[in-house]
Amino acid sequence: MASTATAGSGTGLRRSVGFWGLMFVSLGSIIGSGWLLGALTAATVAGPASLVSWVLAAVMLAVLALIHAELGASYPVAGGTARYPYFAFGNVTGFVAGWSAWLQAVALAPIEAEASITYLESTEFAQHHLRMLHTGGGNDGTLNTTGLIVASLALLLFTMINLLGAKLLSDSNAVAVIWKTAIPVLTVVVLITLSFHASNFHAGGGFAPFGGHGVFAALPAGVVFALQGFEQAVQLAGEAKDPQRDVSRAVITAMLIGSAIYILLEICFIGALNPANLTHGWANPIGKGNYGPYHDLALAAGAGWLAALLVIDAVISPAGTGLVYIGTSSRVSYALGEEDELPTALTKINRSGVPWVSILLAFVVGLIMFLPFPSWQSLVSVVTSATAIMYAFGPVSLAALQQQDTDRTRPYRIPAPSVLLPLGFVFANLIIYWGGFEVMWKLDLAIVLGLVIFAIGASVNQTFDRLELRGFGWVLPWLAGLTVISVLGRYGTGAQKVLPDWIDSLVVVIFGLAIFYYTVRFRQTPEQVQRNIETENRRDEALAELRVPG
Repeated sequence: MASTATAGSGTGLRRSVGFWGLMFVSLGSIIGSGWLLGALTAATVAGPASLVSWVLAAVMLAVLALIHAELGASYPVAGGTARYPYFAFGNVTGFVAGWSAWLQAVALAPIEAEASITYLESTEFAQHHLRMLHTGGGNDGTLNTTGLIVASLALLLFTMINLLGAKLLSDSNAVAVIWKTAIPVLTVVVLITLSFHASNFHAGGGFAPFGGHGVFAALPAGVVFALQGFEQAVQLAGEAKDPQRDVSRAVITAMLIGSAIYILLEICFIGALNPANLTHGWANPIGKGNYGPYHDLALAAGAGWLAALLVIDAVISPAGTGLVYIGTSSRVSYALGEEDELPTALTKINRSGVPWVSILLAFVVGLIMFLPFPSWQSLVSVVTSATAIMYAFGPVSLAALQQQDTDRTRPYRIPAPSVLLPLGFVFANLIIYWGGFEVMWKLDLAIVLGLVIFAIGASVNQTFDRLELRGFGWVLPWLAGLTVISVLGRYGTGAQKVLPDWIDSLVVVIFGLAIFYYTVRFRQTPEQVQRNIETENRRDEALAELRVPG
């Protein structure tokens, strides 16, 4: 069937972002608080074998990045992670994917603000004059009242910049990304040159003191979180000047640069540690209650000037990422707002061509996020697993669309799709599983809440007859199965450890493959796919008058 509809032909959003802007948006999302805190967290969980964790995560996310590169180039729409599953499986599945994408995106700006404060707290000035973390009963990295006020002001700044337009967002982010890419590279060169102890790679119990379990446990503890973000160019595809050419290039380029930097950072971090700190293991390689690892390593190596730059970067790196995620979370809610079951106010565009109601919603929800998750570490695992759920919809959606939308022009095609698509879905499932049961049940609850909101909206708008429930038939068995495996598995509080080591991950692989091939029976027909794409285009046109105030 000829592909007569062009996804993303609506005129509401202003196409003003080029390749470099898209690439910097993705790279700026990858290089955020993860580089400041990820190496320390990974080392405490896996020891020197955390290097394996970074390489494994880079491979897994690279496959998922290739998948999203084809989706973004072929379907250049705003909030694409919500729309691809809608095209492939209908509006209910599209909503669940979009809800998961919005949950993780809206939590990223608060987590970056927390990271900046956490890192700055390690400086001598903050310790003596501006305490922003709780200190009673041991410093656990949670924000006190002063910290909450500073974090809230940071969110307000991110919001104001986003309201001024996608072009300003991409341009300001480009400046920040150049800085925050240069500083990690400089840190690697300086620390390896001044302070590198090869013996650290087998100290404190050997290369892998916590075995394979530690390697996998490090992934949701900060490693995957650090490397995620490549999809942000995809979310802004609706505002790209030439999305068919630029989106895939931007995603792949950002992923390659980010992965290389993070692996080098872990090498230099482990090598720069004081060997005396590792005689009793990896629990406190820097010092208990210390959250500024590279800052302290630079001081110990005699590079005070680098330590000063790292303090500045502790503001710029997380701020740049938080800035991007306010913008991208608003694009996802914009996409959800185009569904009849949610308020069309989410699609309103201001004179700068950005969805201002969605941006303000991201700001308000971001403020609320500080209350149940007042520390960087408390949010990392939840965000990582929510992101993996969002990523998991990519491989199954692309598999369905490749078969049901065969005549579409695809500027980029993923190599060996029969291998990489199921592999990408399995990788996403493993990341979710390694996040642990206590994270899985919280996400289940959040998804159920989203479906309740969706159902209420459908009831109010009397659109139940338009719900495409058949395409949703694989989602609940998938999430329920993952939850059961998490209960029986070996990761996180509440896991019963019924499944032996390695067998548990093998079970996840087999289950993931079964679900991947099971989804085939629930995909939309070619006619339904075209209708869904055309419906999105008509919504863009019908809502144009609502978007831009007269």
